[in-house]
Amino acid sequence: MFAVTKRRAVCRASAFTLVETMIGLALLAILFAAAIPSWGRHFAERTLRERADALADSFLLARAEAIRRGGRVAVCPRAADRCDPGAAGWEHGWLVFADDNRNGVRDAGEPVVAREGAALVGLTIRGNRPVADYVSYTSLGQLRRIDGALQMGSFIVCRSGLAGRKVVLANGGRVRVAAADGACP
Repeated sequence: MFAVTKRRAVCRASAFTLVETMIGLALLAILFAAAIPSWGRHFAERTLRERADALADSFLLARAEAIRRGGRVAVCPRAADRCDPGAAGWEHGWLVFADDNRNGVRDAGEPVVAREGAALVGLTIRGNRPVADYVSYTSLGQLRRIDGALQMGSFIVCRSGLAGRKVVLANGGRVRVAAADGACP
């Protein structure tokens, strides 16, 4: 009989009571409530960084493709499989294409090298005036507008309340991603 009592005591000591379980769940709920806003911000910042990196990678691809092809390759904001400068921002996606007729717009028959889809809602990508409509690489890997002028500029990838990311294009075709000054509006 003594052995049976001892076994019950061991079982009872290892089990949780309903009150202990409720307290544990309440503590977990408090921890999750405190952590969720910071996780949300973390994922929003990560999405912003990934979008800036995707834009920079597309420019590097366009440059490499222009050198490989020995001709112009351009990147433009997209609507379906055509360029849509001015009407839609770069956050709707972009095209990398061989610009055979050197006009900065994808025409029928010009091969698409790469496509990038739209960003998540709430993210904006804006280029300053020299690069707002298109980015064009020559066969030497340099940035030039279709009229032959230098094409240097930057893009700001933003989401309200977060620090933006800047994608900077240098004349020689070099691309870098950096933190933008200040928070996004």
